[in-house]
Amino acid sequence: MTDNNYTDNEMKGDENQEPLKKKRQKQTALHCGVGLLARREHSEFELRQKLITREFEIDAIDTAIERLLKKDYLSDARFAQSTCRYRVNRGYGWRYIANELKQKGVCSTIIQQLQKNCEIDWYLQAELAYNKRFDGIRGRNSQTDQKEKAKRIRFLQYRGFSSDEIFSIINDE
Repeated sequence: MTDNNYTDNEMKGDENQEPLKKKRQKQTALHCGVGLLARREHSEFELRQKLITREFEIDAIDTAIERLLKKDYLSDARFAQSTCRYRVNRGYGWRYIANELKQKGVCSTIIQQLQKNCEIDWYLQAELAYNKRFDGIRGRNSQTDQKEKAKRIRFLQYRGFSSDEIFSIINDE
């Protein structure tokens, strides 16, 4: 008889814990989202992907993201500004930054608005990146010069600078 009571209590305990488990999971998704945002800015898409990989329920993720957006803890515009500032300081151009923002799920209107409001001299940024990488390195003969020039152009292209920005630096050399 004791075994039956134990089984009954165990069953009752499971029934009572089910709603608590769902409530706890919603809180956990929210807390996890806040914890991720405390470390660095995230786009809505990026945060959603991270919460999905942590195996939270879609409803819990939607509720958590909605609440984070409402309280302004999560902002794609702020994320875009932060990413732009970080990449500019690392020597990247606008094309690289815009592509990274697209990959991280930032909408194109926010990216365009960031480009309009961005007061960065991209020619100067390209020159700084170029000088940091190639300062004092010179080729010896014409064939080496052509290979070296191509290498420098590829470097600046990879960094996301436009052709105008690249050739203004290469031709000044």
